[in-house]
Amino acid sequence: MSRIKDKTSQLIEQARALFGRQVDALARQEAKVRELLSGVKQKLTGLKDNPRIKKMTEPISVFIRMVKAHFSGTHKLSGSTLGLILLALVYFLSPVDIIPDFLGFFGFADDLSVILAIFAKIKDEVADFLEWERTQI
Repeated sequence: MSRIKDKTSQLIEQARALFGRQVDALARQEAKVRELLSGVKQKLTGLKDNPRIKKMTEPISVFIRMVKAHFSGTHKLSGSTLGLILLALVYFLSPVDIIPDFLGFFGFADDLSVILAIFAKIKDEVADFLEWERTQI
């Protein structure tokens, strides 16, 4: 189990090394965050025909809803959680990463690994958000 945690931390640190400064600046600019979310949604739309990738992108949809709720003021996130979510979304959207996206499914493997690592790291906050979301009907 410790080995999995080490790999998760390593993936997140690699993503931070690539995009940490960009994410720090982004978190303070709601308009830029909205642009990011729009870009992520467009990329997801382009992937909708690939069933292997579509199944693994559910955490991205949760992240999008969490960020929207945060910026609307209905469900605030901690600064560290918001930063990690934005890091995952920036990494997913960026064509510059560890494995280039043009390599098809394999190109998305590192994107999804980072997303799933962050999803695992903030699983308690995700669970709180999903519970809160269920009460908002």
